[in-house]
Amino acid sequence: MAAIVYTFRDSVGPIWQQLKKTSPVVILAICVASILYEMVEGWITYSFAGHYNPAFRYREGVESAFYCSFYRVATLGSGAGLAAIYYFHEKGIDYSKSTGMYMIEYVVHKVSIAILSVLLLIFNFGFFEENYSSYMWMLVLGYGITVVVAFFLLLFCCSEKFHRLILWLVKKVNEKFKGKLERLKQQIEEYCTILEGASKDLLRDKKLIFTAVLKNLLKFSCWYSIPFLVLYRECDLTLFQSMAVMSLTAMLAAVIPAPAGIGSTEFVFTLLFAVLIGTGMAGSTSLLYRFATFVFPFLVGAVVALNHQRRKRKNDK
Repeated sequence: MAAIVYTFRDSVGPIWQQLKKTSPVVILAICVASILYEMVEGWITYSFAGHYNPAFRYREGVESAFYCSFYRVATLGSGAGLAAIYYFHEKGIDYSKSTGMYMIEYVVHKVSIAILSVLLLIFNFGFFEENYSSYMWMLVLGYGITVVVAFFLLLFCCSEKFHRLILWLVKKVNEKFKGKLERLKQQIEEYCTILEGASKDLLRDKKLIFTAVLKNLLKFSCWYSIPFLVLYRECDLTLFQSMAVMSLTAMLAAVIPAPAGIGSTEFVFTLLFAVLIGTGMAGSTSLLYRFATFVFPFLVGAVVALNHQRRKRKNDK
């Protein structure tokens, strides 16, 4: 609870003031976009989890998505993965397979971000060149880091030789520090083993991975379209232009260290959208985006998490 209060200490007031000034239709639209995001996320989880437990249901996939949204806030962004692994274990998937499955899902998530970002850049290159020529270094940085991270994650996910290289480097560093990193070395070895097992189970299912990428593109489109839903009556931005700027915003915010991305997203969002709609409107839109992608899923996730714990206590009696 202390972490949640800390997280929202500077956000609740401004977000609430902006919500009071915003049309109920717009609020409903961005909330629907937020729910659709989590529903597609649950669809992806359902597809992966069914590989290990055919009894895993779509409803449980959606529940896990909101469950993780709650713990993402409650742990300042660090506990969503652990919450997911714990949830999958309760649904009959052992910890090692749950860990490997979550890691593969995360890799596909990151690779999909890179794919969608490149596609949006290609289709909106003239728009970026016209409006963001002075920010070209940011574009290069954002797309470059995203592609490099996606490539690194793919290697880490798929290549046993890359695992051997990492373990060799860790071993050398551990020897240099006279065994002080032995625990870290063991953890990395364990994760490599888990990931290799998950890769053999999941990545050989090409249809599963291909459809997961397509679902991720749909999922991101739900969030990336939120600025357009807020601004479509206020400016002449098209849906794809708005999504392209939001894609760049998400990429750049991801490389700024901040708990759960708090602050970094608003900063980059306001900086980039101010070029098109002015600082005031960009700032207010960033608050609505934060509400739809962070606060609203957290509130729904809190209900889901409480209900989950209530059912667990009932079953344990």
